[in-house]
Amino acid sequence: MGSVRKASAWLGLVEDSDDERYYDDDYAEPAQGSVAGPGEQWVTDPRVRVASESAVEHGRRIATVTPDGFRDARGIGELFREGVPVIVNLSSMDPGDAKRVVDFAAGLTFGLRGSIERVATRVFLLTPADTQIVSGEPGGRSRDFFNQS
Repeated sequence: MGSVRKASAWLGLVEDSDDERYYDDDYAEPAQGSVAGPGEQWVTDPRVRVASESAVEHGRRIATVTPDGFRDARGIGELFREGVPVIVNLSSMDPGDAKRVVDFAAGLTFGLRGSIERVATRVFLLTPADTQIVSGEPGGRSRDFFNQS
């Protein structure tokens, strides 16, 4: 097929005569209504692992809250009291209300023996007492990583 014909076919101006090359005769349609059985899992990439238990059963939940105003601080407190780490994004709040929420969060973490850490500008991580934070600081990685010479 000539280049002008290929371009015309690509634009849809003429019918592409090479459409047959895209169909595979060896392809078998699955039986209608067939799904993976109870012991089977659909995995397309061997590096992907399917979790057998849900994260809620093991307490591995993290909440993300973007409050509109100080009235949303109660929701942050309720999540934190349940032992859920909370990421608080204050970037869309008024600076005065944001300061009040940070003060509330600091008191909340102090009272429940948790911790508060700034992870970005106007974004804070509140962690309960039984949660360990693993950071990418120099103690956790080699300084020679980028200097491979």
